[in-house]
Amino acid sequence: MLVVKKFGGSSVANKERIFNVAGRCAEEYQKGNDVVVVLSAMGDTTDELLDKAEDINPNASKRELDMLLTTGEQISVSLMAMALQAMNIPAISLNAFQVQMHSTSRNGNARFKRIDTDRIQHELGNRKVVIVTGFQGVNKYDDYTTLGRGGSDTTAVALAAVLHADQCEIYTDVEGVYTADPRVVKNARKIEEITYDEMLELATSGAKVLHNRSVEMAKKYGVELVVRSSLNTEEGTVVKEVVKVEKMLITGVAADKNTARISVIGVEDKPGIAFKIFNTLSRNNINVDIILQSVGREGTKDISFTVSQDDLKEALAVLEERKQALTIKDITHDEKVAKISIVGAGMLSNPGVAATMFESLCNSNININMISTSEIRITVLIDEKDADNALVAVHDGFGLED
Repeated sequence: MLVVKKFGGSSVANKERIFNVAGRCAEEYQKGNDVVVVLSAMGDTTDELLDKAEDINPNASKRELDMLLTTGEQISVSLMAMALQAMNIPAISLNAFQVQMHSTSRNGNARFKRIDTDRIQHELGNRKVVIVTGFQGVNKYDDYTTLGRGGSDTTAVALAAVLHADQCEIYTDVEGVYTADPRVVKNARKIEEITYDEMLELATSGAKVLHNRSVEMAKKYGVELVVRSSLNTEEGTVVKEVVKVEKMLITGVAADKNTARISVIGVEDKPGIAFKIFNTLSRNNINVDIILQSVGREGTKDISFTVSQDDLKEALAVLEERKQALTIKDITHDEKVAKISIVGAGMLSNPGVAATMFESLCNSNININMISTSEIRITVLIDEKDADNALVAVHDGFGLED
């Protein structure tokens, strides 16, 4: 049996935790299974590297940032290989270049194109535990790229898909997927099973358990995921196509503080303007989420939308550059906002879900700025200072507590 195990940064944050993870991998290996391990950078290493870059050059190129950030995972995998070897378990660490994990060239948010498996298969054939750097790829110029925060999840799923793994386990510092972030909502309940679609909506809405692109890829290639804690042996949450448990009205609530609102003021009120604005952003690989367009007045209209804070500076720059062509009179933005989302396939057949959400926010005196919906998700934009209170209020409003 081939098992892919991914461990996040907090799971390998220090010597004790590295040996804890090594012990779990050794246990799997001693069962006679082939083991591929994907690791994130240790603890807060990525943030520390970003601070160093900011200190040297606040406007560093994304190419050089990727060159810097990929060192974090190389430290993790090499130390893990050393730990396993100290336990007399044959192991080898490989980075994205050695595996040949081919990616697109968008530094900071690359996507995998294909992965060569020859080197991994060779090392597995020699009965070694193979430890691979998460979060990184190599583009057509042989430059390192990174996949965005949480990208190690995507690395694990991609490897599980191309290697036809029997299991793909994502280890983190919580025991699975919860109805809300248990660090904020103390009475949040662990979910036994969740569909790919619900998990994708939660991940996209700010739930930090899984990277949204990893869920997208798992669904596409039918990779069943198990999310569990690296700190104990409790059963986790299974992410798959169809779940057995009775469908709840709402599966979970998520908050996303990594968001910003941009408003373009006074654009011409005529066909094609909205297309030109969002096409400009799309061509620069900037994802837009909630969109609100005002009623036209005196031949003009205002359009507000949200982007991630990571894309804010670039979005403002490209809009400013094309301000005249897009007939924009003014551009404003606000970084002190957050998104609160409810997700659940049960809302498809149950009216009144939005009303319950809005009532919960109203009772906590929290104002809604913008609203967006999909078949299984409702998202509202609120002030960032209200995010934690909103998460608790909505969670309790739907009776999701343990």
